[in-house]
Amino acid sequence: TFQRQLQQSDCQNVLMKKVFDTHMLFLQINQSAAALKHVFAALRLFVGKFPSAFFQGQADLCGSLCYEILKCCNHRSRSTQTEASALLYFFMRKNFEFNKQKSIVRSHLQLIKAVSQLIADAGIGGSRFQHSLAIINNFANGDKQMKNVNFPAEVKDLTKRIRTVLMATAQMKEHEKDPEMLVDLQYSLANSYASTPELRRTWLESMAKIHARNGDLSEAAMCYIHIAALIAEYLKRKGKINIFKTNHVSINIIVQIK
Repeated sequence: TFQRQLQQSDCQNVLMKKVFDTHMLFLQINQSAAALKHVFAALRLFVGKFPSAFFQGQADLCGSLCYEILKCCNHRSRSTQTEASALLYFFMRKNFEFNKQKSIVRSHLQLIKAVSQLIADAGIGGSRFQHSLAIINNFANGDKQMKNVNFPAEVKDLTKRIRTVLMATAQMKEHEKDPEMLVDLQYSLANSYASTPELRRTWLESMAKIHARNGDLSEAAMCYIHIAALIAEYLKRKGKINIFKTNHVSINIIVQIK
């Protein structure tokens, strides 16, 4: 009924956000496995009808959906894990098709970011989550329509990168009672994403949370200044701000931190 309104501004509009948030609410509130099966079916239809809402313009909807689906990949119900993995594979496939079979850059970035956030928020990474990653790889290997393109390789690379993050997290788990060592490991992981500012920001935010939890407020503030520097540099490159016209003291701090 409201398809024309939902498609306005390449699906970047208030009505689309409200409809999307309603879908997300079903994943954010505990549901039975039977109810979740229908939610996943509704989301497949939603993504199939409005791919530009996720793969064009702002990345907010894409990031939120990746976060909630990954949470379901860690669900205690095997059927829900399988359904969530299937939806995630479908989502990546749609991204690949939307980009004219070139890449899944957006879903790749948002999934790694979501994994990084979930590690801090929900402690994912056990056998249930590993099982879901294996299901996704099996879908990619068995997809005959994608056999002659690089999509299966991209999926394999993504799941490999997710496992790398999880392995680094396992190391952090070993040192969770040693705040300095824990933060040092997180700092190394943040630096490994120097070429991907959005992911680096995610790990810096995670470091800030640990510092704040331990009462190390000046260290937490330093993390946020690092984040401010990343954002300032990005805005400068985009031509959104003239960094030399901003507060001189702030710029000095940012330069020193960098």
